[in-house]
Amino acid sequence: MLQFLYQQGAASNLSLFPHILELGAKKNASIQLQSFPEQVVEGVCIYFINEGRFEWKITEQPHVLFPGDVVLILPGQKFGNEKGILDLGCITWMQVKFQKLESGELVPGKWSGLSDHESMAVGKLLTLNSNPVLSKLNDAGRILHSIAYEIHHHELGFVTRINQMIDELLITITRQLTKQNNPPRDFPKVFMNLEASLRKDLSHQWSVEEMAAIAGMGTTLFNERVKNFTGFTPINYLINIRISEAIKLLKKKDVSITDIALDTGFYSSQHFSTTFKKLTGYTPGEFRKNNSYHE
Repeated sequence: MLQFLYQQGAASNLSLFPHILELGAKKNASIQLQSFPEQVVEGVCIYFINEGRFEWKITEQPHVLFPGDVVLILPGQKFGNEKGILDLGCITWMQVKFQKLESGELVPGKWSGLSDHESMAVGKLLTLNSNPVLSKLNDAGRILHSIAYEIHHHELGFVTRINQMIDELLITITRQLTKQNNPPRDFPKVFMNLEASLRKDLSHQWSVEEMAAIAGMGTTLFNERVKNFTGFTPINYLINIRISEAIKLLKKKDVSITDIALDTGFYSSQHFSTTFKKLTGYTPGEFRKNNSYHE
């Protein structure tokens, strides 16, 4: 296995790729102190375990890693070996800088060929994922190996090819996330996981494409499944979730109606009021007053 370490600003190989913060491969044949201390990274870091058995701590949780596993570390997350050592074996990794939107969302930058909807979906899936380890994802190792080959050989079209392969890596990982979290032919569980994800971030302006990506489906199939399962279109179902959450918040008298509107994903208090009355028969103010009266 070829060993190397390229870091942005120190390696000419990455001069055409400002979004690649680090690319490396290491075959560790001896235990050294402080060879893998706990650390925090700036970008999205993807590790692939080629050989060996590794014990890492990721966001304060212990994990044992085996060949074929992928470790996904997000900006600001702490990871490493609790004893500061890198176990015997081989690993390959890449750290990619993501763009941070004003809303706080992480998305691939302008180098990516993904559409805006796809970029938002990828960013959401990575952010909402609660398990940083993906098991037996050998395709990710293959892609990382191919990226390293292109970086080393600089053949015709290598810049385009590398950026395409980073997109491919992100797609491969996010598809695996949906499969790992949502077993096949178990749509009720898929749907419950989707609803939990929506409720975690109701202020986000969810698109059908993003919701479908979390469910691991194309938009056409997703629309059909949600309609059959709930009787609503995905957007109408999302509106119902927003309203149900708003009803809970309206019972808290210290929270303003404008704040409730924005926190549950409505564009304005007027939009919230119109939608709320259409679905409940009351304006938010009337509902709060009536609820207070009955209490």
